[in-house]
This record gives sequence, structure tokens and C-alpha cells, in this order.
Amino acid sequence: MFTEFFVKVREARVPATLREYLTLLEALEAGDAHISIDEFYYLSRSALVKDESHFDKFDRVFAEYFKGVEALGEALFSEIPDEWLRRELEKVLSPEDREMLKKMGWEKLMETLKERLAEQKGRHQGGSKWIGTGGTSPFGAYGDHPEGIRIGQEEGRRGSAVKVWDKREYKNFDDSVTIGTRNIKVALRRLRQFVRDGADTEFDLDDTVHATADNGGWLDVKMRPERKNKIKVLLLMDVGGSMNVHVQTCEELFSAARSEFKDLEYFYFHNCVYEGLWKDNRRRHTERMPTWDLIRTFPSDYKLIFVGDASMSPYEIAYPGGSVEHWNEEAGGVWLNRLLDVYTSAVWLNPEVEANWSYSQSNQMIQELMGPRMYPLTLGGLEESMKYLAR
Repeated sequence: MFTEFFVKVREARVPATLREYLTLLEALEAGDAHISIDEFYYLSRSALVKDESHFDKFDRVFAEYFKGVEALGEALFSEIPDEWLRRELEKVLSPEDREMLKKMGWEKLMETLKERLAEQKGRHQGGSKWIGTGGTSPFGAYGDHPEGIRIGQEEGRRGSAVKVWDKREYKNFDDSVTIGTRNIKVALRRLRQFVRDGADTEFDLDDTVHATADNGGWLDVKMRPERKNKIKVLLLMDVGGSMNVHVQTCEELFSAARSEFKDLEYFYFHNCVYEGLWKDNRRRHTERMPTWDLIRTFPSDYKLIFVGDASMSPYEIAYPGGSVEHWNEEAGGVWLNRLLDVYTSAVWLNPEVEANWSYSQSNQMIQELMGPRMYPLTLGGLEESMKYLAR
């Protein structure tokens, strides 16, 4: 039954063997016949994948092969029943209709959501007030409102939600991606300052020849420190949400950076930096590095590179509690300024088309914080940003 799935896993270059596939079948035979799709995911991954570096490849195959199969995941907040949010209608308004809808503002939006949760007793479809589907209320799924809280919807559609109720999972960037063009590496090589430092571990042919000649022909071997790029890079990457369309570009950049910079530290964030960052998206809720610890761990001589499309609710940058995922005690802009105060050599690489930057309020706010240091994630933008950091 799962032979085709196993073949696709192998085609994705996950080194799963026939023995591991048979182990999976044995486990299914011995287990519960009514296993959920979530339980099967963890079981099959445990059986077929022995190296965490292949988890992302496996996840892609699993998601594509079992697309449409009902997942029985537990809701993040049980107060809102799933039956209220089933998609039976998707209402699309004209631009004129959307203009007529009034934005509430941050405080009013959160206050109104609390009132709706207290008042609403059942599922609702359509309309402009209750939490439901297909309406013009700022709360719910598959409706249409210029600013609201998304609840029970698989993914964003217009990027206008200021907070997302549901649990979200993101994938790590794959650093084994084959670079489509070596020009990315060439652009990154502008940020190099070579020095010879440390122990004498490298054979010095020229010095050995001269020393041997001076020694009357007796061999006098000379060693020297290895030539290294002394540049240290701190790479902070936006992941998930609107960045999903830029995954390939970011993976190519990440893979190139891993090969070009020996002293590279990387962390992920979502939309804007806050009080914590993470290295593994699978454990981002449990294994976070406080941003203060990052500042204390990595000295100010690191070159700081942000990678993100700067597309988010303006509240995320300007307000405490503005994050779409959690309650942040301090606004994202506060944390961004703290990082820029420490790492004075910093740039922001934006994968969004530069011509679109002016249409996004959040993009303009990030540009104000970064000054002239936001560059498009193109070959030309990479070259210019690396020139800036090399100064």
C-alpha cells in the first residue's frame, strides 16, 4: 500500500533502505489499525529517516503524497470549536467593497475578539460580526476584511491578518540545495578579508625551498598558519508566512553562505525579531535563544545580515503584543534597534521585488529603521550589500 510513498521518499534522496521500509510495515501490522495521519507521520519518519538533516526532504514528500488526508491534530485553543470554522463558502469582495470596511485599530480589535468569544454560543457563517467563515467579520476564516485575526484557516490569502490564532509549523532551510548559479557565491566572496592566524598547520613550499637552500641543501621544512577568511557573519532569516514563496531563493543563499563563511552563525525569526530566536523550526517553541543571550554571545565585530520580505502587520513593529504568534512584551522595532546598536555593520536583504516595497507600510517602517541598508535579494543587491559590509 505504501510502496509508492517509499519510492518517492527514496527519489527525494532520503537514504531509506528496504529493511527500514519493512520495519515500518511490521510496526503498522503490530499497531492500531485506526492510526491517525499525525501518528503515521511520526511512525514513518522514525522508521525511514535516521538523520535529522533529511527531515525537511521527508516532510515535503509526505505533505505532497498525503495531501488532502484529514489530520487529527489537537487545536491550539480548544475554546473555539472546529465546526464553527469549516469552509463551506469563500466570499470575495470587490476592491470597492473592501474600501468600505473600516479598520478597527489594534486595541479595539483585541478587545472586540474577547467580547465575541464571551458572547458567541455556536457556529456562524457569513455576516460581519461573529467568528465564522466567509463573511466580513475581522475574526474567522475564508472571509474578507482588510485587518483581522485569522482563525481556523489553512494559510493566508491576502496577508492582512494582524494575528494568527492557529498553531503554525515552519521548515528549516535546506543547506544542501544545489546552487542554481554560482554567481551567488561570487557575490558573497566580496565579503572576504584573508589573514593567517593560529597554529602552523599548513606546509609552506616557498619558505621551505629558501630555508633548505640557505641550509646548504639539508631539508628545512617550514610551516605556516592556514589562510582564513576572518569575516564573521550572523545571519538572521525570516521564515514562514509570506516568506514561503521565497524559500528557493533563501535556500540558495543559505547554502552559498554556509560554504563561503567558515565563521557563520544563523538563527530564524518570523516577520520581525523579538525576545527570542531559534535554530530549528521543529523545536522553535521549546528551544529558543533569548535575543539578549545572542547579543552577549556574539561580539560586535560580527557582520549582521537580516533576510526577510519585511511584510507584516505594522503592529508587529510598533506595538507590544503585536506579534501574530505570541504576546511580545516589547515591540519588534525595539529589538531591531537593539541589534543595530550592537552590530553596526548590518544589512537587510529583501527577496520581495524592490518596486513593491513602497506599497507595504511595514516595509517602509523597516526601511526607516535600517536606513539605506536594505538591499534586494538579487545578484546586484548582494554585490552592493557585501561591498557595504566589507567597508
